[in-house]
Amino acid sequence: MIEIRPISGHKKQYLDLLLLADEQESMIDHYLERGEMFVLSDNDEVKGSCVVTREGEGVYEIKNLAVEPKYQRQGYGRRLMAFIAEHYKDRCHTLLVGTGDSPLTLPFYVRCGFTYSHRIPDFFTDHYDHPIFEGGRQLKDMVYLKKSL
Repeated sequence: MIEIRPISGHKKQYLDLLLLADEQESMIDHYLERGEMFVLSDNDEVKGSCVVTREGEGVYEIKNLAVEPKYQRQGYGRRLMAFIAEHYKDRCHTLLVGTGDSPLTLPFYVRCGFTYSHRIPDFFTDHYDHPIFEGGRQLKDMVYLKKSL
């Protein structure tokens, strides 16, 4: 049975999962406590998590969305996205997500109904203490996508 529940305290107990989506703990520390965190479990086993922050009146941002690697491509990420859209629909008109220019993550968000918003050049090279690679490509720019709710 799939359950998605909020996590209000001890969020760092899920650090291994959070690091799948954002591989530098100091960057996670910038948003973890001010964000709302949700954990998806299936048959009492944690499969994924999501952290969402309020960025302005009616604007929320998915800061971290992760699914355990052995459970990826089984619908858990899409389930979390559907939950987030439903959970925030009454107080949010725009949902943002920032991600690397990666062939692994961008298509997922597009399939979930997000469209291109803007780009922050050199975000990953300027803010992370090591090069980040995903899908064989070094991430440099932060690509923001948006979805109207």
